[in-house]
Amino acid sequence: SHYVNGVAKSHGEVSRHMFAQYRIDAITNGVHAGTWTAPAFQKLFDQHIPDWRGDNFHLRYALSIPAEEIWNAHAAAKRALLEYVNRETNAGLDNAVLTIGFARRAATYKRADLLFRDLERLKSIAAKAGRLQILYAGKAHPQDQGGKQLIQRIFQAREALRRDIKVVYLANYDMDLAKLLTAGVDVWLNTPQPPLEASGTSGMKAALNGVPSFSVFDGWWIEGCIEGITGWAIGERCNPGSTGDVRSACDAAALYDKLEHVILPLFYRDRNRFIEVMRHAIALNGSFFNTQRMVLQYVLKAYFR
Repeated sequence: SHYVNGVAKSHGEVSRHMFAQYRIDAITNGVHAGTWTAPAFQKLFDQHIPDWRGDNFHLRYALSIPAEEIWNAHAAAKRALLEYVNRETNAGLDNAVLTIGFARRAATYKRADLLFRDLERLKSIAAKAGRLQILYAGKAHPQDQGGKQLIQRIFQAREALRRDIKVVYLANYDMDLAKLLTAGVDVWLNTPQPPLEASGTSGMKAALNGVPSFSVFDGWWIEGCIEGITGWAIGERCNPGSTGDVRSACDAAALYDKLEHVILPLFYRDRNRFIEVMRHAIALNGSFFNTQRMVLQYVLKAYFR
């Protein structure tokens, strides 16, 4: 009770502004590596980094794993996900198409519909830069009307994009489905309204499986993003003081630009470079944003202080 902390560095900063009378530190969240690493990557890590389960910091040696083996493990995880999706929804998703994942609680500040702000622009990107398919999952609180309306807007966008881009909203979101998603998509999307994301952890789970994040610069991603190395930031040039529709317009424009000119070309025309981003996501973010490091920091900073 003597120690107060935020769950990411930015959360600590925001909290200190809100509660100036308190001394507030920060310990960034982490995820349990053994739980959130897909079977194909567990096998790969067991082969190349035998002690990764006992010491998650050893995942930094993922930089030495051959690119082809990284890609093959990802292909197995993606195949498991898309087989499940196609079996449950008959969506006909294609393993060769860039797959974007977005799965989390349907709360309005998370702006799950930001990707659909300009449907014509999104259609144009898919036609010119490369095909894409999008997977959504997540439930709204029963009393959260705004969250329910958010899901409805995604369904409306799905219908409007039906002929150009496949969009699937998966039902019955639970931990098992979350494991498939965070390991099987090609890019993990996150679009919260800054500075409302305290930390977020889904992108950490994705990183353990070599899935790069494509995220608004907020929460843990401020610490985890090395542009073009571990993933890509959205809206880092937007006015940090802007809110509401102004901020959403800026973030959406930045999202479209980077998707069209950076991510899609990399995925389809420079696969080796894309795999390098995957490898660095594991080595830099997977090795750090885990519960081993988090609990160690709580022990040193809070429990035995």
